[in-house]
Amino acid sequence: MPGLQDLASLLGVPESQHQEPKLEKRRGHDGQVLNLRVRVEKRRGKPVTIAWGFFSHPMELNRLLTLCKKTLGAGGQLVDQTIEMQGDHAERMKKLLQGEGYNVR
Repeated sequence: MPGLQDLASLLGVPESQHQEPKLEKRRGHDGQVLNLRVRVEKRRGKPVTIAWGFFSHPMELNRLLTLCKKTLGAGGQLVDQTIEMQGDHAERMKKLLQGEGYNVR
């Protein structure tokens, strides 16, 4: 089975065009790069992962919440520009948000 390099040459795509695109850092409404934070709290004895620092459109937050719920396999909700997920998913959530182009501390 031919690789992607072979497929690109068959389609006539030059070598310089089939490179990985750089992820641009996500920006908020004010144009500043978003610096998000993720932490774990205990509520009623159970861990809750919280990501905050968003200054995004509500539709973007809904998309991100849906992505987190599907990827992490846990329930979650939006509360005042924060994403709250059930369980201790701090490291996985950081990697997921960084993959989406957010700057996470």
